[in-house]
Amino acid sequence: MADREPMTTTGYQALKDELKDLKTVQRPKVSQEIETARAHGDLKENAEYHAAKEKQAFIEGRIKEVESRLALAEVIDPTTLKGDKVVFGATVTVEDIEGLAKTYQIVGLDEADFKKGKISFTAPIARALIGKSEGDIAEVRLPKQGKKELEIVKVAFV
Repeated sequence: MADREPMTTTGYQALKDELKDLKTVQRPKVSQEIETARAHGDLKENAEYHAAKEKQAFIEGRIKEVESRLALAEVIDPTTLKGDKVVFGATVTVEDIEGLAKTYQIVGLDEADFKKGKISFTAPIARALIGKSEGDIAEVRLPKQGKKELEIVKVAFV
């Protein structure tokens, strides 16, 4: 069996919502598109039919993928955690040498959105921060910026 994968309650709910949409909205819609295209006659040269079949294959593949992610999810509610150590689900405020502060929440792979400050637990910054406490310095190797030192200013669980 594959390893369980950590996911916040928010990320888990988002995947459940996506799965419901795929099954109750997208799947019936594409089935209708296939039926409509089929009614147009010759399927060999029917671009609408082939496009709808491709879309159907994509939707079915995504349903399988989402169901698998949900089955393997280890749901963690960050609001139930406490302490000053950085762990999965923590919201961490860091400061670099120039005094520039940034806040990140460490989340699961499906939830990561750098623009919103949500970084995957597998990201270089997250890996450098996990296990450290407020006041510690984390050394991060970033692809474009090289080595960077970040001081952990605050650890919160929201």
